[in-house]
Amino acid sequence: MYIENIHSPKDLKELSLKQLNVVADEIRAGVLNRVSRHGGHVGPNLGFTEATVALHYVFDAPNDKIVFDVSHQSYPHKMLTGRAKGFLDASCIHEISGYSSPTESPVYDLFEIGHTSTSIALATGLQKGRDILGGKENIIAVIGDGSLSGGEAFEGLDTASEMGTNIIIVVNDNEMSIAEPHGGLYGNLRLLRETKGEAPLNFFKTFGFDYYYLEEGNDVGALVELFRRVKDTTKPTVVHIHTEKGHGYAPATQLKESWHWRMPFDLETGKVLETRGEQAEYLPYMLGNWLLEEMKRDPKLVCISAGVPAALGFSPEKRKQAGAQHIDVGIAEEEAVALASGMAKRGAHPVFTTYATFLQRTYDQLAQDLCVNGNPAVINVMGASIFGMNDFTHVCFFDIAMFSHIPNLVYLAPVTYEETIAMERWAIRQDSYSVAIRIPEGEVQHSVEKPDEDYSQLNRFKMMKRGSRVALIAVGNFYRKGEAVAELFAKDGIQATLIHPRYLTGVDEVMLEELKADHTVVATLEDGVLDGGFGERIARFYAPTGMRVLTFGVKKALYDRYDVDALMEENHLKDEQIAADIKALLV
Repeated sequence: MYIENIHSPKDLKELSLKQLNVVADEIRAGVLNRVSRHGGHVGPNLGFTEATVALHYVFDAPNDKIVFDVSHQSYPHKMLTGRAKGFLDASCIHEISGYSSPTESPVYDLFEIGHTSTSIALATGLQKGRDILGGKENIIAVIGDGSLSGGEAFEGLDTASEMGTNIIIVVNDNEMSIAEPHGGLYGNLRLLRETKGEAPLNFFKTFGFDYYYLEEGNDVGALVELFRRVKDTTKPTVVHIHTEKGHGYAPATQLKESWHWRMPFDLETGKVLETRGEQAEYLPYMLGNWLLEEMKRDPKLVCISAGVPAALGFSPEKRKQAGAQHIDVGIAEEEAVALASGMAKRGAHPVFTTYATFLQRTYDQLAQDLCVNGNPAVINVMGASIFGMNDFTHVCFFDIAMFSHIPNLVYLAPVTYEETIAMERWAIRQDSYSVAIRIPEGEVQHSVEKPDEDYSQLNRFKMMKRGSRVALIAVGNFYRKGEAVAELFAKDGIQATLIHPRYLTGVDEVMLEELKADHTVVATLEDGVLDGGFGERIARFYAPTGMRVLTFGVKKALYDRYDVDALMEENHLKDEQIAADIKALLV
């Protein structure tokens, strides 16, 4: 194998074009070996394999700088920059991140990148830095067509164009985002493909870029020839290549959306090795099914996606079923929030659903476009838990600190499926508040009793069990943990009070005041970061009093591919640790 002897791009340059094709095949096999065992991004990496080989063959990394957008296509790059073992050796697979990572390779991976539409903007910084410092290196930004829908991509194109110096933007056009792409831009990309780049209407040329089109985007020889033409250019340049998502692996080319990312699977059949099972419950999909049924009852209801309709299990079939009552704005979360605000203003019932990590990009739109105007849109916050995604760039448990400080926003944290639906129904039908709902993560819990139907009397906590001495206020996903800790206290003869707060954007001052009479310790349990979180709000309320408050959550830090059990133990979130810490204050 050639790939085993390639430790840097310099080794690649000693090969012939014929040998480069063999390297591309070996890389594809390595990518499939990794994702079939570990899971990961399949289609984007397979489709960009030949282009990566050609880039590293022609350009001179690390002197020439390459920035990969969203990192979904960075696996071949990793294999050519000293990390092939992470794809070929089963014992090393878990050592490699699925994203661009300077902690792995500070020389070849310049940025931590896991969110989309950033590569061009980041590259313009390298471009300006080079120009100011008098460098001569090529600056290359790789971006998929789906990522062009993000506003930061437009801003990067705008800046790169005005600078007027060397920057090469490789547009990997595989006619897909995660699902199908959405937006007017894609009509022009289609026109450019159909005319082999010759159409007079050219989005990139309107910015002033030199423009090159290559239909054979999976042909190593053609790619090498084109990259040689643009290397060391003195102008902003776009290289538009037409590739096939999932190239070289039939299951990934046949079902491009479902093979964008995949759990571990059998390489021969493509069958996922571990599934939730047909009968297993998964709350986001259950919520998605309920929303589809609610659309039939409420013609004003419109579900909004931003490139990830799978967050609600909205498969192509379900999107078709929703029809005009579903809109996908592409990878443009800021647009989704502003769209929801405008729809609510006009009288529609918008529901925007995406993952907490992606909502971090919408702070200004949430605060200014939505909540300042008081428009009654609904934001479903998905994956907000330490039990969710755990890569550096995809950690989802900073949401409470972010949302709870936005004026005019009501942030709800249900525990059970039934309560989730009750809150969703209320949020959709009311017309007084902007509402976000922290959708529970993990094993689906069910309510024994019927949940409340009206949440318009804000910041009213629910006391689930009245005791004394110790009060446990357990948020959302950690409510069951609160129950478990209460049981530990019961074994010691202490009947703890257990509270389900429901509201994360305020406090129930009446209930908290009542606890002063016969409680000495109040403990908050939240499945999120402590700094700026729910617990700090409770601690602030009790600060002038004699009440002792303990806040349990996760310390603020950068976490990457953490082990959940280890994280829980390090932050004293195990049931026994929580009980012991509280008991220490009762002595």
